[in-house]
Amino acid sequence: MLKNKKVVYFCQECGYESSKWMGQCPGCRAWNTFVEETVSTKKTSSAAVKAAAGQRPEPVKLKDIRLSEDERRLTNIKELDRVLGGGIVPGSLVLVGGDPGIGKSTLLLQVCRNLALSGNSVLYISGEESLRQIRLRANRIGEFNENLQIFCETNLETIREVIERKKPDMVVIDSIQTMFHEDISSAPGSVSQVRESTNILMQIAKGMGISIFIVGHVTKEGNVAGPRVLEHMVDTVLYFEGDRHASYRILRAVKNRFGSTNEIGVFEMRNTGLEEVKNPSEFMLNGKPNGTSGSIVACSMEGTRPILVEIQALVCQSNFGIPRRTAVGTDFNRVNLLMAVLEKKVGIHLASCDAYVNIAGGMKMTEPAIDLGISLAVVSSCKDIVIPDSVLAFGEVGLSGEVRAVSMAAQRVAEARKLGFTTVILPKVCQSSMGKTEGMNLVYVEWIQDAIKYIMKA
Repeated sequence: MLKNKKVVYFCQECGYESSKWMGQCPGCRAWNTFVEETVSTKKTSSAAVKAAAGQRPEPVKLKDIRLSEDERRLTNIKELDRVLGGGIVPGSLVLVGGDPGIGKSTLLLQVCRNLALSGNSVLYISGEESLRQIRLRANRIGEFNENLQIFCETNLETIREVIERKKPDMVVIDSIQTMFHEDISSAPGSVSQVRESTNILMQIAKGMGISIFIVGHVTKEGNVAGPRVLEHMVDTVLYFEGDRHASYRILRAVKNRFGSTNEIGVFEMRNTGLEEVKNPSEFMLNGKPNGTSGSIVACSMEGTRPILVEIQALVCQSNFGIPRRTAVGTDFNRVNLLMAVLEKKVGIHLASCDAYVNIAGGMKMTEPAIDLGISLAVVSSCKDIVIPDSVLAFGEVGLSGEVRAVSMAAQRVAEARKLGFTTVILPKVCQSSMGKTEGMNLVYVEWIQDAIKYIMKA
């Protein structure tokens, strides 16, 4: 055994440290997640702390802290600024995760370009690509100026020295799994290396007021690789979602200390990089078939933004003893619940039918407001009823068959009017919150049966 070294076991899920291997983690209760690593027991020198004894930190009164309106830095990418809560906060640590090839590095390079053109000094640190590879990707995006500097390095001590010497306004680390600290003997990407690297970057961000973006790899389950403590240490966690074979990308915040976690940003991948999709509803409804049964448009809220999506359903007689149920883009159990409500409260026999529900465009929606749309799409396919293309529906459906209220009903109706819809089926309890709706036919329903009667007449 090497001097000043010892073997410990870390949980890959939560970072729990143990002196021996255990089958179940006492911290997160996960099974078979402990890995063996060798760490250093050498104590760090406190000479730097003693040297700065004359500048001892003192607590500050809360009322003496002043905030300026221009504290955030705008990236000039409105979709990203919305997800971040209005721009980049100085001294923040942001983790960006996503599948390989989804566009994380491309998005951050575009952010670096916009900030550099705005006069901010930016340092892009890459541990995965060479200088020539970054230059080839930058050529597709556009012109860059001298405010953006590229540095290929994985040693954190060297990176710290460069950041302290250059003092940039923003730093990008691509990626955290390639960084390593010399005092830790384990390989880059291990639990201890990722945790220590993030801790050092957090000290740099908070101590020097530098905004740092970290790129993180994801596992096959879709979580950021490494211990979950990594997500607790950073200020903001952004996930870049989407199908690699599709053109659109969705940026979603799952943690944000400086804004809402309900906002999303929609992008389209092109040859010149990522382009903002300013009207996601129109983008998602592109290609909707006309005059077909089992299709209806519903409205879901993502933060303050209403998004219209097409809900498709296919109901057919089952050839097996147990009917098949499939849900793509929404909660499978929620679909089964709604079908049980239709069978019990409406009298539509679905027990011997296969049912397939899909949200077109690859979007994933879990808001209860799409319940009414799913129910009407299932009824439309089962009864072979064509719902007019000008009809939109939203509302939560309860177990008694009642249509319950949803938030921001007026904004949903306004978005429907903007895209040319003339009829909206919505909960009756939302009637008092509606403003002026000239040119719109609002159908208020209290029970799911009322909505089904309307589409059968239409």
